[in-house]
Amino acid sequence: MGQTKSENLILVTRDPMGIAYVTINRPKSLNSLTRSMMADMAQAFKSLDKDESVLVIILSGSGRAFCSGVDLTSAEDVFKGEVKDVETDTVAQMERCRKPIIGAISGFAVTAGFEIALACDVLVAAKGAKFIDTHARFGIFPSWGLSQKLSRIIGPNRAREVSMAATPITAEQGERWGLVNHVVEEGELLKKARAVAEAMIKNNQDLVLRYKAVINDGLKLDLGHALALEKERAHDYYNGMTKEQFKKMQEFIAARSSKKPSSKL
Repeated sequence: MGQTKSENLILVTRDPMGIAYVTINRPKSLNSLTRSMMADMAQAFKSLDKDESVLVIILSGSGRAFCSGVDLTSAEDVFKGEVKDVETDTVAQMERCRKPIIGAISGFAVTAGFEIALACDVLVAAKGAKFIDTHARFGIFPSWGLSQKLSRIIGPNRAREVSMAATPITAEQGERWGLVNHVVEEGELLKKARAVAEAMIKNNQDLVLRYKAVINDGLKLDLGHALALEKERAHDYYNGMTKEQFKKMQEFIAARSSKKPSSKL
């Protein structure tokens, strides 16, 4: 796994399988974010989205925390900056990224760190990890989606308590509530995240990207319009398939049903 970016606070590495690793690397400050770190992370995701050799991205933090939020010693610089600048907006670039993003959460994901976790497509958490929203405690208004996304995942009543009372969600609670996909031992965190990534890589990569897009785009709509969106994209997809692609699909299905080994689509 070779390092491909020299910036030492946001590390980006790639491996030959097509997995990219983005690591928040400010462990002495529990990976708290400065404005420049946010911009660097935004650019990292933008770059990885364009890199055709990258199929899945794993996001983690070094040391004892995933991300403890914004560095409050530079809060004014962060919050009075150009918050509408999509190019330097970490979460906006994560949401625009076509590639699946797997969050590997250890220690704490606090406030902005919680919002970054919510921008991931899959969350793997170490036992004992906690998700904490301290916006109300410190008088910070959320702007990366926590007030809207969390209630849609764990339900509005739970979300109100988590945010208005700053009540932590443990990894184990998060798994029960549908926030976290897998809870593992600390030493198994990246291994499990990689296993999920490898399972995605084994599938048809065009469909993986299309599936992520239709799920995420559908979440912005009511169910009726989301179902119509799925139907429309399915129609466009099948209309664009060649006879050779249909033949390959049939061969794949036939091989699976006869339990014979076959190549992936």
